[in-house]
Amino acid sequence: MKHLFILTGCSKGLGKALLGSLLENKENHVLGISRSAMQEQERFVHIQLDLADTTALINVLPEVFPEGDFEKVVLINNAGWIGEIAPLGKLDPVGILKIHTINVVAPAILINEYVKKYADREMEKLVVNISSGAAVKDIDGWSGYSSSKSALNRISGVAQEESDLNGYGIRYFALAPGIVDTPMQEDIRSAKSADFSGLEKFRSFKSNNELSSPVEVSKKVIYLIEHSDLFKGVIQDVRKF
Repeated sequence: MKHLFILTGCSKGLGKALLGSLLENKENHVLGISRSAMQEQERFVHIQLDLADTTALINVLPEVFPEGDFEKVVLINNAGWIGEIAPLGKLDPVGILKIHTINVVAPAILINEYVKKYADREMEKLVVNISSGAAVKDIDGWSGYSSSKSALNRISGVAQEESDLNGYGIRYFALAPGIVDTPMQEDIRSAKSADFSGLEKFRSFKSNNELSSPVEVSKKVIYLIEHSDLFKGVIQDVRKF
């Protein structure tokens, strides 16, 4: 019996830290998905895929959700994209499509396939969707990111309702990771002040050493997974435990 973790966005930032933390446990096997190439290793299988390519994602679903005698299968929808930081009226239409494809459509496809594959299996089942505090805030320049993370929260809540009604036994969490020192923060700091009024505040998070480390946050994600019974409700925030 083994524990299978399906992890998107595993090549950098929080995803890379999660991969390292998960592999510390010899029972854990990780199937990772990322746009960047990665070297496979013991207990780690990698699928190189851009989640913005919906057709490619659909074609690899049988590889993403394998058969096996698993004691636990956990899906972690970690991959996300901040997208173009600019107000509505200045956005590239292609970018609008891309941010919602990566942040909403891809996780929804993966959740749908997870339920289809494992709902009737007798094992521990969890889905952790990495959300954001931005999901409940109106931040100028972030219409795509905030709305896509809000949609991810709602998908998580509906999925939990369906699991409870149908007796699937799947726990769902939409987890805000706080402000983490990742490449996404670099993208935010490189925005134009004319397009984002909060630019200097986000730059100060870095200069004042107020960003959490990816490893620190990864340990909290794993704590949530390993102690899921302690957490009530779908919407969670690492800064509260």
